[in-house]
Amino acid sequence: MAWSTKQLADLAGTTVNTVRHYHRLGLLAEPDRLGNGYKQYNVHHLVRLLRIRRLADLGVPLGDAAELLEQDEASPEALEALDRELAKQIEQLQRARSAISALRAGNAPAHIPEGFESVASRLSEADRSIIQISAQLYDAEAMRDLREMVEAGRDNAEYDGLAEDADEATRQRLAEELAPEMAAQFTDYPWLIDQAAHRPRGERLTQETFIRAALALYNDAQRDVIGRAAVIAVEQLAREKAERDGA
Repeated sequence: MAWSTKQLADLAGTTVNTVRHYHRLGLLAEPDRLGNGYKQYNVHHLVRLLRIRRLADLGVPLGDAAELLEQDEASPEALEALDRELAKQIEQLQRARSAISALRAGNAPAHIPEGFESVASRLSEADRSIIQISAQLYDAEAMRDLREMVEAGRDNAEYDGLAEDADEATRQRLAEELAPEMAAQFTDYPWLIDQAAHRPRGERLTQETFIRAALALYNDAQRDVIGRAAVIAVEQLAREKAERDGA
């Protein structure tokens, strides 16, 4: 008795496309055909297919399956390597589940970087994008500090919605409103002034990438306001230092 491709797939608990895929990979030999072209699978094909499926269920990559299929005895080394790989996958899945739990708790978009789930709602689209890029440029300590700054920061709705043609008075007012918070951040997180220790990709690449991101994500008025606020904040800190030194 012979089986068709569909019958063979059904017996093995798989699909016709999977059987054909195994043929293409050379894992399963092509059977004889009848005069009408229909394939005729036998018991040997079924056994081979069941063994391939067993290895696939164990997580064996199909590229390694051919060698294992030819072994009549146990292969401790191969199984140990497979076990290590599965352990890594389990760890990755556990981390993914933890991340999903944090995203759900913070009602945050799935693309938000790790650690920012609970503050995602306070970020504009541009801020989310700049943080996404920052996570590739700065180390974990710096990203934890950025999260703390977002959490403790003021409502920046007016800045987030600032029009590119905002007038001079509006720009200066916003800069003066932002400056005290920025000065406090410079004091609490000194690395914001000298970032070298927190740039694992190097100063040049980090600066170039960050500048390109700021130009693309924020309009001229927003960049102008931040620049002004930074100047005011640095001047404020300098005055405070001078006063302390003179006391």
